[in-house]
Amino acid sequence: MSDTLHGHKARKRFGQNFLNDDYWIEKIASSIDPQPGERVIEIGPGQAALSRKLIARCGHITCVEIDRDLVHWLKKQFSSEQMTLIEADALKVDWQEICSAGKVRVTGNLPYNISSPLLFTLSQISDKVIDQHFMLQKEVVDRMCAEPGNKAYGRLSVMLQWKYRMFKLFDVPPEAFTPAPKVISSVVRMLPIDQPLEANEHVLERVVATGFAMRRKTLRNCFARWLQMEDLEACGISPDARAEVIPVNNWIQLANRVQALNIEIPMPGQKIL
Repeated sequence: MSDTLHGHKARKRFGQNFLNDDYWIEKIASSIDPQPGERVIEIGPGQAALSRKLIARCGHITCVEIDRDLVHWLKKQFSSEQMTLIEADALKVDWQEICSAGKVRVTGNLPYNISSPLLFTLSQISDKVIDQHFMLQKEVVDRMCAEPGNKAYGRLSVMLQWKYRMFKLFDVPPEAFTPAPKVISSVVRMLPIDQPLEANEHVLERVVATGFAMRRKTLRNCFARWLQMEDLEACGISPDARAEVIPVNNWIQLANRVQALNIEIPMPGQKIL
């Protein structure tokens, strides 16, 4: 059987760029290093370049693929003992059900057009995950891993670092893909935090989004409609500081204070009726 699906063109609506360089395929597989008996979930196996390496190491993987042509081809390439296929949109699949049999390891070359919403979707099952290894646009990985004070530090950094420890592993050049994307890609390792600090995600999301909505404003000005200086200071936050220097733990303290005060802060651009 052919190792690639001849005549299949990468579909822009699915954000498809197929990894085809053996060096980078092996490097990613070695970084994941799945072991026999581990439950591995691959999002978007595509033409199975990475899938083959993973199966060779652990024997069986589960794949989530939205492209029906690729699903049909993958079924011919692999037996049910090697691969379980879920034909679905990764944003809409029931991840709780997938993880119901025990903790999983998740990996994939995530489409750039859905990477952030998919990361937020997967954060809902972080307690059921051993680790996550993703290839994403370099700019996104830099934002995910950025520390306070870095220009890349923002809403994505805070919301993900609340639940994960993040490690950028290496960059992957455009020429490793077909078709070659116009951006550099990066591989990131995400390790769920066993007991993330308690916070209401709905409140935290709105507090963080408000703080970063106008990055050059001080937090005193960002939250002037809802909070007093004393509220910020009680959370270890200087009212004259800007969002990009505030550590994750202080954002969580602020969200908890907002909730305790029963204050409803809308998402930027929304109005409370």
